Amino acid sequence: MSHTEYLDMFIEESQEHIQAINVHLLELEKQPKDETIIGEIFRSAHTMKGMAGTMGYDDLTNVTHALENVLDQMREKTRLADAETMDVLLEAADIAEEIVENIASGGDGKKDIKAITAKLLGKSTQSETALKTEKTKSLAMDWNEYDQAVIAQSVDSGMQAYTIQVVLEEHAMLKAARAYMVFEALEADGYVIKSVPEASDIEAERFDNEFTVAVVTAAAKEEVVSRIASISEIGEVLAEEIELGSKTENRESSEKPTVPVEKETSAPERKRADTNKTIRVNIDRLDKLMNLFEELVIDRGRLERISEEIRSSELTETVERMSRTTGSLQEIILHMRMVPVDQVFSRFPKMVRSLSRDLGKQIELEVIGAETELDRSIIDEIGDPLVHLIRNSIDHGIEMPEKRRQNGKPEEGHVELRAYHSGNHVYIEIEDDGGGIDRERVLKKAVENEVIAAEDADALTDYDIHQFIFSAGFSTVDKVTDLSGRGVGLDVVKNTFESLGGVISVHSEKGKGTKFSIQLPLTLSIIDVMLVDVGQEHYGLPLTSIVETASIKSDSIFYVHKRKMIDFRGNIIPVMFLEDVFEVPVAREWDRENYSVVVVHKGEKMAALVVDSFISQQDVVLKSLGHYLRDVRAISGATILGDGNVALIVDTNALL
Repeated sequence: MSHTEYLDMFIEESQEHIQAINVHLLELEKQPKDETIIGEIFRSAHTMKGMAGTMGYDDLTNVTHALENVLDQMREKTRLADAETMDVLLEAADIAEEIVENIASGGDGKKDIKAITAKLLGKSTQSETALKTEKTKSLAMDWNEYDQAVIAQSVDSGMQAYTIQVVLEEHAMLKAARAYMVFEALEADGYVIKSVPEASDIEAERFDNEFTVAVVTAAAKEEVVSRIASISEIGEVLAEEIELGSKTENRESSEKPTVPVEKETSAPERKRADTNKTIRVNIDRLDKLMNLFEELVIDRGRLERISEEIRSSELTETVERMSRTTGSLQEIILHMRMVPVDQVFSRFPKMVRSLSRDLGKQIELEVIGAETELDRSIIDEIGDPLVHLIRNSIDHGIEMPEKRRQNGKPEEGHVELRAYHSGNHVYIEIEDDGGGIDRERVLKKAVENEVIAAEDADALTDYDIHQFIFSAGFSTVDKVTDLSGRGVGLDVVKNTFESLGGVISVHSEKGKGTKFSIQLPLTLSIIDVMLVDVGQEHYGLPLTSIVETASIKSDSIFYVHKRKMIDFRGNIIPVMFLEDVFEVPVAREWDRENYSVVVVHKGEKMAALVVDSFISQQDVVLKSLGHYLRDVRAISGATILGDGNVALIVDTNALL
C-alpha cells in the first residue's frame, strides 16, 4: 500500500512529537517522580510508534517501542529516572530524530538501532511477558451499590454479566474507532455497565492500548469474545464472569432499579465532539496567497493615485473603503504566517545540556517569551545563527566552575534566552553571567587583523570595540576546538540577521557577562517606507530605520577626517548624499542653501541622508531584484508605485 500522500503529514507530526519528547525529557530530569510528565512522553512515543508502523518504517517503530517500554517501567516504578536512564532516553530521541530527518530528505528511514535498543532494554527488571501477565492476570473492577443491583437484576432475568479486557494491536490506528466498534458489538444483545478508563476518555483516545468493560448480555462468553476478536486491529480479548458474592444481600439492601436503556457510562457518546478549529495549511499555499495579496496592494496604490488625479467623490470613497478592507486583510494574512519562536527555542535546552557536559560546565538555560510570534520566513532562517550565539555564550562566556567559585560567583552559570515584541519589531536577546568580553584582547586582535589602525584605537568606546567580534575571520581563541577558533562565526551570524532586515549588537561588562541583542522585523514582504526623490529617481527608506526628517543649512556641514559631518542634537554624525552613493545624475545650476535630510540609525550609529524631496509615507511590497542584481550595494529590493514607476528600497543597515 502506498502512503505517499500521508508522508508530509507523517514527517510534520513526527517532528512535533520528537520536539515534545525532548522538552518533556528535560523536564523529567528536573522532576524525576512526576508521573504526568512520564505520561506525556509515553503518549508522544506511543503515537509515533503507531504512525511509523503504519507507514512501514520498522526501525523507527522499534526505537519508539523500546522507548515506550522504558517509560512503562518508569510508570510501574520498576525503573528510576536516574542520570543513566535519562541519557539513554535522550539518545533514543536523537536516533528517532535522525531517522525522521532521513525520511524527510528522501531516505528509506533505515538505521542501525541495535546499540540503542540494547541500552534501552539493558536495565529492564521485568520482561515484557511478565509485564503483560501482570496487567492481565486480574480483570476485577470496583462496584458500587447501583452497579451491583443492576448486575443482580440482569442475572435474575436470565442474562450473563462479564468483565472483558480488550487489548489493541501495537500498531493500531484510530483507537477510539476500534473501541466504538467493540461497544457496538457488545450492545448488539446487551449493554455496557461500566468501563475503565471512562467512556469519555476512550472516546477522546486518552488510553494506551487496552481498556476494560463490564457488560450484561444474552450471549455466551465464547460468542462475545469471538465477536470482539473478529474486529480489525484487536490483539487480545480476555473475559471472565462477574461474581458479586452475596447477591441476595445486595438485592435486599438496595432498591431494584429498572435496567437503564441509556446511561452516561454505557458507551462512548455517538454525538460528534467539538470540532477542532485548527487546520494544517501547507506553507506554499500561504506564500501563494501572500503573493496574490502583494499584487492587490500594488493595484491599491495605483487606484489611490488615479483617484487623486480624477477627483471623483464616488471613486475616492470606494478606494478609501478598499484601502480599509485590504488593510484588515493584510493584518489577517500576516498573522496567518506568524509562528511562535518556540519552534526554534525548543531545541536549545537539550543542546545546552549536552554542551555543558562536554565542556565540564554547569549551565542553566532560562527561556522567556517563547510564545512571541514571527513570520515563518524569518523563523526558518534564525535557527542556525541563534545556535552559534548560544554556543558562543557557553564556550566563551561561562567560566569553568572553579574559576566562577574563585570570582565569587555560583558554580552554575546562567544563560537567558528571551524574545519580546516592541513596535513593529521582535527583539531576541541572549544574555549570560560569564566573564564578559576582554576589551584589551579584542582591541589587540583588531589591530593585528588590520580592522582598525593602532593610532585610532584610543578614541574607541567599549561599545565600538565589542562590535569588532563581528568582523570576518575574527577570533580571540588560541586553541582550535570543535566549538571555537576556526574564524568562521559571528560575521556570518551578523550577515544572516542583516539579510533579514535585522540588526545585531553586543553589550558586555568584563567579569559580569555579555548580552547579544537582535532586532528583527515582524515580516519581510510588506513594509512601511518613506518615499523620497533623488534627481529623477525614487527611493524608499524603511520607517523602522528613520529617526526623523529635517532641513539643514549648507553651512552647518563641516569636515572631520575629510568626511562631511553635522551636529545632530549634540551628536556628531556623518552626512551622506544619496545622489553620490547611488551615482544619480543631478543637474543643478547652483549649490543649494538648504538640504532635506533623513536621519537614520542602526543600533547606536546614525547618519543623515541627503535627498531632493519627500514624497509620502506608504506601505509597499518588497520585491527581490533577482539573481543578476542581488549584490547591488545598500539596496534590499524594489517596489512598484501607483504610477507604475519602480522605487528602490534602501538597505540603511548596509549603508551605515
